[in-house]
Amino acid sequence: MKRLFLIAASLLLLSNSAPRPVADWVATVTATPEGGYRQGNPDAPVKLIEYGSRTCPTCGRFAAEGMAELRSQYVATGKVSYEYRDFLIHGAPDFALALLNQCVPTPRFFSVLDAIYANQPAFAEKLEQLMKTRSSEVTAWQKLPPPQMATRFAEALGFVDFMKAHGVTEARARQCLSDPALIKRVAQTNADAVNQQDIDGTPTFIVNGRKMRASDWLHLQPELWAAGA
Repeated sequence: MKRLFLIAASLLLLSNSAPRPVADWVATVTATPEGGYRQGNPDAPVKLIEYGSRTCPTCGRFAAEGMAELRSQYVATGKVSYEYRDFLIHGAPDFALALLNQCVPTPRFFSVLDAIYANQPAFAEKLEQLMKTRSSEVTAWQKLPPPQMATRFAEALGFVDFMKAHGVTEARARQCLSDPALIKRVAQTNADAVNQQDIDGTPTFIVNGRKMRASDWLHLQPELWAAGA
């Protein structure tokens, strides 16, 4: 009986000492009350917020040059959480893309955001061509109510077809472009950026509540180190 007890105790110790699964922080994505999307440990000691625009070339450059290292070296460790919030610096095109990006299931938000930034040059080329050939129509679209305005730009710039290639049906995309709750959410995030955070450009990075001067990965990374990442 004593020997059986010792075996049982040994098994119990082994089970208690077994390594616990490590959280996949890169795959942990949540919508925030402020209207953003956060990737990573919600209790991370270093909280990074980016106010970004999907048509902003500098934001696109950050996505290309910094995101892989930010995720693999900082978010994955649980030390840094990364939140993306919309700042519609280029108006209607940003507005349409924000609505469509938030149309996908929350866990897929960042993969679609990455795809949008990767396709940014093609979108920019279409916008330039649109301004050259249909400028009077573009001016008229900007005076339409938000659902119609977003839909016109999404159609003309190929956003709807782009989202179809990323798993969003045309019907669903059009529904999101006209969704009153989603429109209100995006507009409120943009308004709060101006009124509460004094945001006036993109990308703007905030680390643990402090607005950074950095606008690229080269200068942002030392700020994460300084904050304890």
